[in-house]
Amino acid sequence: MTSPLRLSIDLQALAGNWRWFDARSGAAETGAAVKADGYGLGAAAVIARLAEEGCRDFYMTTYDEIAAAGPLPPGCTAYALHGFRQGDDPRMPVVPVLNSKEQIAHWRQAAPGRACDVMVDTGMNRLGIGWREFTADLLAGLNLRTLHSHLACSDEPDSPMNTEQRTRFAGIVDAVRPARAALSGSGGACLGRAYHFGAIRPGLGLYGGVPHPAAAGQLASVAAPAAEILQVRAVAAGESAGYNARWTATRPTRLATVNIGYADGYLRAFSSCGEMLVQGRRCRVAGRISMDLTIVDIGDADARPGDWATLVYSLADAARISGLSQYELLTGLGHRYQRRYL
Repeated sequence: MTSPLRLSIDLQALAGNWRWFDARSGAAETGAAVKADGYGLGAAAVIARLAEEGCRDFYMTTYDEIAAAGPLPPGCTAYALHGFRQGDDPRMPVVPVLNSKEQIAHWRQAAPGRACDVMVDTGMNRLGIGWREFTADLLAGLNLRTLHSHLACSDEPDSPMNTEQRTRFAGIVDAVRPARAALSGSGGACLGRAYHFGAIRPGLGLYGGVPHPAAAGQLASVAAPAAEILQVRAVAAGESAGYNARWTATRPTRLATVNIGYADGYLRAFSSCGEMLVQGRRCRVAGRISMDLTIVDIGDADARPGDWATLVYSLADAARISGLSQYELLTGLGHRYQRRYL
């Protein structure tokens, strides 16, 4: 059986994006955030391709997510960003990023001597031990690999919070002197060498998102969603289409009903601005996007049922016209797509 939805994933583009970050990182090691099933593109395939490029550190959320991704290639390490939780198996080949005093105590008891990482919160107030309460004695007895933090405003290069967080983190690193330190994801990696420390954790940028103005035009699109045309009809000027009749034809035209909707991550925010390529022509969405179907004004394009429409889905452009974040647009693509790795 074949799906009427395709998600083409360009693994060469993915690898090229990783090389771009690696070239910027200098002496810092370049890992990869592959959480949310490789940002929705398939963690196993993403890990396998990036390991070929030399990536060795793969960051996911939980032990369950790491298990679902399958065995890592030789020499690679999986990191659980949400730490070591009750019920996690300490025998799994995972390095937990411990986020609280309670998790540190639990790890000491469950896996004494095993390698771990620790997260310090330097101002985001999300995960990690607060920078004001962080002291070196919290790490006593731990086999610490990497001390982490996370930037809140790395996509805003002029935000004073970037400097504040880097300064706080650098002070803790100087006091603790861990084997390795990591502060930056994709956006932070673009802020300059002062933000790289010993390792970077790019995520969005690997998949074709633009995490920072410095990356604009530098990163290739990786994911290309496409959907099958189910029906084509001619409509006269004055006829409406879609729920609540929000769209009305201003001229005689042809409408294609395409097998994609908000259940597939093509959200209603695109109802007034979305575009698809049909027979090489950019065509606008007509009317409200529904759960499983989208109507497109194809004009006089010679399209028929069974043809395919490719979404215009450059992440930065799609975010700009829809008002959604690039992260939502990428990870929101559902599981009904037949993923094709190029």
